[in-house]
Amino acid sequence: MAAVNNGSDNQPAKHQEVGHKSLLQSDALYQYILETSVYPREPAPMKELREVTAKHPWNLMTTSADEGQFLNLLLKLINAKNTMEIGVYTGYSLLSTALALPDDGKILALDINRENYEIGLPIIEKAGVAHKIDFREGPALPVLDKMIEDEKFHGSFDFIFVDADKDNYLNYHKRLIDLVKIGGVIGYDNTLWNGSLVAPPDAPLRKYVRYYRDFVLELNKALAVDPRVEICQLPVGDGITLCRRVS
Repeated sequence: MAAVNNGSDNQPAKHQEVGHKSLLQSDALYQYILETSVYPREPAPMKELREVTAKHPWNLMTTSADEGQFLNLLLKLINAKNTMEIGVYTGYSLLSTALALPDDGKILALDINRENYEIGLPIIEKAGVAHKIDFREGPALPVLDKMIEDEKFHGSFDFIFVDADKDNYLNYHKRLIDLVKIGGVIGYDNTLWNGSLVAPPDAPLRKYVRYYRDFVLELNKALAVDPRVEICQLPVGDGITLCRRVS
């Protein structure tokens, strides 16, 4: 993301470091979107979980409120029922999904850290949607490999959301393409990676942003030429790429 400078040329830019939660060039415009269209429509459980998560030291890992709203609406538009989420954290996007699904909808939720998930679990339970969630602690790839071996899981998922270890995104895609149904959607989060993808080589990036940037670039290139999916990359949250399986 380019630096924002609201003053004279002699004043320091507001964002000196490349890598900002909002990809918009104006914080005021992003705040306008949140206050006008997102926060007034945010379900009470999601608001509560967002506020609880904001107090966590790793709160930058959470899904943004505008992206949570987008996912909730998308799931309703595609009439999703059987879904998967890789990377849960405290469960904000998971709760958004659970609220969108019908009462008999299901979410297979995979994450290496149950402790973080349990931060949001009481709120998820209070919202009355915990019965839709099958949470499994541990690395996702072994679970996916086991599912690939059983043909009953092939083409069984309506929607899959990935917000996890960026260095494994391509490994996930190689497996998920068989598990999502034809016409189903895979959503990859953080595909604009703090706006760092177009940053110059000497840009002052945070270490983790710089480390994972090449993996995100590799994913984006691969998705752009994958004939098995139609794609749409959107500047929502930290960037999300939707892949609709066509073959």
